[in-house]
Amino acid sequence: MGEKKVELDAVFSCSNSTHHFDIHWTRIGDATKPPLVFIHGTPWSSVEWHDLALVLRDHFCIYLYDHPGFGHSPQPRRLDGKEPDLDGSLALRAQASAALFDHFKFSQPPHVVAHDNGGLVSLRLFLEHGIKFVSLCLMDVVAMGPFGLPIFNVVANNQSVFEQIPARFVDGFVRSYIRGASHKGMSPEVEDSFAQQWSEGGTQGPARFLQEMVQAHNRTTGDLEKRYGDVGKQIPVKVMWGANDSWLPPEIAHRLATALNAQKVVLIEEAGHLVQYDNPSKLAFELGIWLMQQA
Repeated sequence: MGEKKVELDAVFSCSNSTHHFDIHWTRIGDATKPPLVFIHGTPWSSVEWHDLALVLRDHFCIYLYDHPGFGHSPQPRRLDGKEPDLDGSLALRAQASAALFDHFKFSQPPHVVAHDNGGLVSLRLFLEHGIKFVSLCLMDVVAMGPFGLPIFNVVANNQSVFEQIPARFVDGFVRSYIRGASHKGMSPEVEDSFAQQWSEGGTQGPARFLQEMVQAHNRTTGDLEKRYGDVGKQIPVKVMWGANDSWLPPEIAHRLATALNAQKVVLIEEAGHLVQYDNPSKLAFELGIWLMQQA
């Protein structure tokens, strides 16, 4: 599937006791169809879901959004003017998403599909915020410890050094990191669609990318993993994974599925962490079958 243009033409604003959020989002398809929400991870944006959204829009009412600090959504702003908190647990990100889900005012609970650390956000939505789902599909998600790639540790322990590196060199680092998520390699257009937000003059910038690396180094689920077994007891859960994911080895898929009491685990052959681009036809088939079975 090639990249297609989807505009996030709406903005939802909200605040909690410490931070303000402006979240760019859109809805695609017939509002009377079953709702389906896609949740992206790091260092991606809602762009990673564009192709699937366009494929499925005749059957579902699809919701896409950029997390605060990604894509078109500005980073969270502290109400006291200080720097935004380091959100290693993604609890802050889940709070913003929970408010957005409430704003959507679904006519019925949605299906949810999450990728990368969007998986942890989705599990916090369900277990901590009481957001009801019809089904949950988790793709190559960050949701079980131990966490982190070696590069996260390097950046976190040398953040002041990385912050002094010229932006053009950080851009090269960003692009190399992004390319590593694909097993087959990605087109320059796809690479640009993810990398441009982190470039100098981009919607987020290089400092935000480095902040995400530090945050990833501090990733934690707290006590949430102890409750994972409740998820599959309440809703259908499917775990899908790129069989060639070099960031998150497929054995994690089986551990996660067991912890969640998931109904099914599927490994997508010839696909790395970015299954959406490595084997899009197989992914669309597996996801379409799953969603139709749960409808």
